[in-house]
Amino acid sequence: MNILTVTFNPAIDQTVTLDRLTVGAVHRAHQVRQNAGGKGVNVASCLADWSTSDSGTPVAAYGLLGSDNASSFDALFARKGIADRMIRIPGSTRVNLKLVDDAGTTDINLDGIAIDRGRAEMVAATLESAAGSGDLAVLAGSLPPGCPPDIYGTLTAALRAKGARILLDTSGLPLTCALESAALPDVVKPNREELADWLGRALPDTAALLDAAHELRRRGVALVVISAGEDGAIFVSGEGAITAKLTIGDIASTVGAGDAMVAGIAAALAEGASLERIARLSTAFAVAKLGMAGPNLPALANVRALVEDVAIQWLETSETKTSMAGEAE
Repeated sequence: MNILTVTFNPAIDQTVTLDRLTVGAVHRAHQVRQNAGGKGVNVASCLADWSTSDSGTPVAAYGLLGSDNASSFDALFARKGIADRMIRIPGSTRVNLKLVDDAGTTDINLDGIAIDRGRAEMVAATLESAAGSGDLAVLAGSLPPGCPPDIYGTLTAALRAKGARILLDTSGLPLTCALESAALPDVVKPNREELADWLGRALPDTAALLDAAHELRRRGVALVVISAGEDGAIFVSGEGAITAKLTIGDIASTVGAGDAMVAGIAAALAEGASLERIARLSTAFAVAKLGMAGPNLPALANVRALVEDVAIQWLETSETKTSMAGEAE
């Protein structure tokens, strides 16, 4: 099995650390750091860190990169042993600004290089030719200007026809198009706000999140993971429903924590893991990432220790769901 990550709209994340961000004020930065990023790239980077363990799975990065400033991506892929399948196109990959102070992270994201359908189809063709039965494709992130908003749905149909599984992490119109397609992803991982936007209603508590997850399951999504920040995450599959939470320690950067969770889901799926193992490993990835700068995991022993510390609560089991269905009849 191989894991293939797709990033149509990569970014160089420039993180600026400040004492306090004040609108209209002049600031002096304590630290400035640049990292090759974009959702799929971040997922690949964390998976590559995990792949040094016995349970590692080969990972390849697909997508589009601006040829003018690709050196940081070249270095990342070479350093971590990520198979570089990115297509270089004229121009510069966007640079996103992350302003970090004690109150949190303020993101300023740019659109990226404008493309046309032809370039999007080049990525799709490259991916389709590489994917095989049992592989896992991670379709992640926003789309650049000009990219067809239904590209994730189109890719899902083509890759599932080849026997690959699909893990989708996007938002807005690309998410809507993907969930309205005839072929649905096997796994989706929106956060609370992204899912609320798609549904057009607030999701204020666990009961609301569970209802939303069941709605996606009824549409045909096998595994739904909804991240809710400090409230943890909810995981729903045919095995039942779980909430997972882990106390957060020192935070170096929240940038890419959601992508680390996606990497943990992918790593667990590669193991053929149970729902509880998926919840534990992906939560540990996300929290472990908080202590690291850039799209990186700490020492694997630290991640494994966090896996054991994840607080799990079963909301439903498959038996509970069967019993409830029988009572409803």
